[in-house]
Amino acid sequence: MKNDSAKSVELDRNDSVTRRDFLKKSLVGAGLLTLPGLLPGCTWEEFSQKHFSELAPAELEQVLRRLKDQYRRCYGREFQLSATGPLPETAFAYALDLSKCIGCRRCVYACAEENNLSRSDPQIHWIKVLRFPNGSMNPEDAERYYAPDKVPEEGYYYMPVQCQQCANPPCVKACPVQATWKEPDGMVVVDYNWCIGCRYCMAACPYDARHFNWAAPTLPINEINTHTHYLGNRPQEKNVVGKCTFCIQRVREGRYPACVEACPVGARKFGNLLDQDSEIRYILEHKRVFRFKEELNTQPNFYYYFS
Repeated sequence: MKNDSAKSVELDRNDSVTRRDFLKKSLVGAGLLTLPGLLPGCTWEEFSQKHFSELAPAELEQVLRRLKDQYRRCYGREFQLSATGPLPETAFAYALDLSKCIGCRRCVYACAEENNLSRSDPQIHWIKVLRFPNGSMNPEDAERYYAPDKVPEEGYYYMPVQCQQCANPPCVKACPVQATWKEPDGMVVVDYNWCIGCRYCMAACPYDARHFNWAAPTLPINEINTHTHYLGNRPQEKNVVGKCTFCIQRVREGRYPACVEACPVGARKFGNLLDQDSEIRYILEHKRVFRFKEELNTQPNFYYYFS
């Protein structure tokens, strides 16, 4: 029996390579298939954990308990760790008003705090803000590392980029072990416990929206967000890939993503496309929106516009 509240993974596992098959073949090829102690730092419970879509409710509860115990030992804090499933009649989408964005990067840092991203060595950001000269929409003209005394700057506009939550995500197709998939409410998620760190998904993403954890996250204890989701902002481990999930831990509880709340000029809009009265629906119906790199047919659920 599957967990109705936490599942909803759309996978066809019959015709694809399973994680264990992939690991087994890789390790046999490397002459390393000797258990236990197969993977450094990986316990038997972690290695033998089923795919998220196959976890029975009791098994999922056991996984969540194990992780909360792990975080308590590691960080000395009590975590709330949920696995809340997709909301019914919901298709999340995002819109960003480029004429309002001032390039302040408050969204970048709010995202890092909300999602427990490593602050240093390495510093990881799931949002990047590109600076374009006015009149250009050519990505080759964009600068990611700008540092003026004040923003906004005369002669430039700014374009924040994060996971576009594509309806046709090439990253999902590239994963050899189905550690990433698209949820029915529109979010592309990653199971960090299933990710093998091959980074094929990073190579496939045309938005540079996925980030590899070369080390365990460096998190100031007093800044840790203990309100977490299994598929979202729980502290990530070394050698796995992470990405924006529209703050799954927030939006499935009826809240806005942290970046939306942090924007000082109201450039960021978020909502349910299936709600005819939502702001996001109004924007798509009344503004001239476009999608980044639309020619690639990734079909992002992230829209840009100039008001």
